[in-house]
Amino acid sequence: MLERWIYDATIQCRESVENWQQALDLCAVPLLEAGVITPEYVTAIVRQHQQLGPYYVLAPGLAMPHARPEDGAKGIGLSLLKLRDGVAFGSEEGDPVDVIIMLAAPDKHGHIDTIAALAKLFVSENDMAELHQATTVQEIKEIIQRF
Repeated sequence: MLERWIYDATIQCRESVENWQQALDLCAVPLLEAGVITPEYVTAIVRQHQQLGPYYVLAPGLAMPHARPEDGAKGIGLSLLKLRDGVAFGSEEGDPVDVIIMLAAPDKHGHIDTIAALAKLFVSENDMAELHQATTVQEIKEIIQRF
């Protein structure tokens, strides 16, 4: 299921980024290029982060930035940014974050299957450990294909 959304064009591997804003900007590029989100979508994530804190840091090393559908989501999409050196998002329990999966959905219901598949990945300790250790797009794809 996840390989429908996370594939070569939506996976990026980088050594590091300067800050969490740069991580969000990089992670958004595949979704912007595909027309799945508008630039306002990323702006909304940053604005909500500044107001609420890093609400999308789900676990140590893992962030799933997202905004509301009306903030600029034009379709369902995922993009994955894997960092060798994690970056601080301001999450006491989650920093440093090295796996960022941006989620976009144009409504509140159409992405339920995608969220369910992500949840299966997120609760699999072995697969998440492999994802945190992955350094190539191919390694990431092999993990994603399991879900």
